[in-house]
Amino acid sequence: MDQREQTPKVRGQAEQQAAKPVEEVQERPAASLSEILSRAEKAYAAYTEAQKEVAKAYRLSELEAEKAYKESEQQAKSVRDGSLRQALKVFDEAVDKTTGARDEAIARAELAYKGAKEQAEKACRDSELQTKSAYNESVRQVLKAYEDSVARAWKKREGTIEQAWKIYAKEGE
Repeated sequence: MDQREQTPKVRGQAEQQAAKPVEEVQERPAASLSEILSRAEKAYAAYTEAQKEVAKAYRLSELEAEKAYKESEQQAKSVRDGSLRQALKVFDEAVDKTTGARDEAIARAELAYKGAKEQAEKACRDSELQTKSAYNESVRQVLKAYEDSVARAWKKREGTIEQAWKIYAKEGE
């Protein structure tokens, strides 16, 4: 029985007894000591029972508070673990994304390097061909100039020899 329920009953009984007219009380003979003792024992038993119920209610309240704390703690742990898992997932995704971007950048750089290397090699080959062509043209021109110069010198020599023969032939006549 709850103390709040019991206390008003006891209080109500006391009020009823106090509310009885004075005549009724006087008509009744004084209660015997054993009856008073019995009522006191009952009242004390009701008081101790109420005290036990209050202690039980406090203990129940304490257990409920402990249970609520444990549930809150478990919920907080679950939220923490979920947040940590989510943070780790975001971290892993960021690392994967960064690694992917790095790999793509390396691939583009390697491709650009390969293209630049091929262009440089082609430019070098083209330059070598142009240089060789220019060298060959220069050699051809030098050889032609040499041949022209030799041909002119030969022609001049022949002219000089012919002239010398003409002079010699005139003298010998």
